[in-house]
Amino acid sequence: MGAIDRDGRVEAGFPALPGMEMSARKRAGEFLGAAAALPAFFALAMIALLIGAQAAYGQSETVLYNFTGGSDGGYATSRLTADGAGNFYGTTFGGGLGYGTVFELSPNGSGGWNETVLYNFTGGLDGGGPLYSYLIFDASGNLYGTAYAGGAHGQGVVFELSPDGVSWSETVLYSFNSIPPNWTDGSYPESGLIMDTAGNLYGTTQTGGGMFQPGVVFELSPAKGGWTEQVIFAYPAQDGSAGAGGLTMDAAGNLYGVGNQVVFELSPGQGGWTANVLHTFGEPKGGLTAQGIPVLDKNGNIYGTTLSGGAKGNGTVYKLILGKKGVWTEKVLYSFKGRKDGSNPLAGIIFDAAGNIYGTTTAGGKTNNGTVYELVAPIGKGSYKEKVLWSFSGPDGSAPDASLIFDGAGNLYGTTKMGGTAGMGSVFEVVP
Repeated sequence: MGAIDRDGRVEAGFPALPGMEMSARKRAGEFLGAAAALPAFFALAMIALLIGAQAAYGQSETVLYNFTGGSDGGYATSRLTADGAGNFYGTTFGGGLGYGTVFELSPNGSGGWNETVLYNFTGGLDGGGPLYSYLIFDASGNLYGTAYAGGAHGQGVVFELSPDGVSWSETVLYSFNSIPPNWTDGSYPESGLIMDTAGNLYGTTQTGGGMFQPGVVFELSPAKGGWTEQVIFAYPAQDGSAGAGGLTMDAAGNLYGVGNQVVFELSPGQGGWTANVLHTFGEPKGGLTAQGIPVLDKNGNIYGTTLSGGAKGNGTVYKLILGKKGVWTEKVLYSFKGRKDGSNPLAGIIFDAAGNIYGTTTAGGKTNNGTVYELVAPIGKGSYKEKVLWSFSGPDGSAPDASLIFDGAGNLYGTTKMGGTAGMGSVFEVVP
């Protein structure tokens, strides 16, 4: 058995959690397997050549931490969260007690980093297997996230971690339950949460919302004695589930999200929420299987990624432009060719101050272990130009599924699901 892949199926080589389906897909790791089969001298030479070849890019990568898959966690699939004091927080899908962890990574003052596990999931009532669940802070320093499985009904939870002296305590805010007759609730949340100014939490689930339906958008509101959940949108079957895609909120309180085939907006009103499909991915060249969390620019345009489709079928970075009459038009900013330039971007994108775009691809690159890329913004009416900032080789990480974050100096930080010295994932820094 294994962990679920981006389509909600079990991936070979990953720990399985209750309720997951089997899949024949196997993940990256070919390089490590090939190196292990060679005599030690040639394996080390291969690694040295691949790492040395990165100098051609003019950038550098540093592995800040290698997960072992033991008590420290393993399979880091979520984005990092910074606390403003130089520390990073994240989740792992496996390791710990076998059901994943919440961890903190802190500089040790000597040029290295220390990892601290803040919480070990048990897979029981407290949840298990946080998948693409990045963490968010509230003003009091509490952390919020989702776990894919576990909970009172075995279908995942929303949790809060609160500092308690030198340790952290977990509170389950909600356990999902779409077991009949509760068809309309969501189940199996994959992505993280967002919080509005009133403290309400919003997120997505992979399934639920009706019999054999592909998931919901939910709202959790603080109330006396607990939290109240309501489903504010159920994904139509033809649009597919959110998968790894989470939500974005604009200044007016509108929510933006993706299904496999659509980008949508949810607008609040006195009678509830109104859904509006902004774009449907219908042609392969325009991208297929939207997964990256939507990102808004200052003009209200929407940016995102598709896992497949595009000119070569290896995924795209797209932009949705709002016209004067309220009609949205898609523009493909880049179609991945596969292999060296990267392929299959699961993660969303981020911008720098100059409008350049940064992201990761879960595959492709020199050894098909994934990339960190930049799309250099055009001057005038030109087009974006792709630049591979780092091509993972296996020992330095493999299969980066999550989005990147910046520090104040413009350096990039992220996680890989596999690779590293133990093959259980890593935390890395890329200096552009």
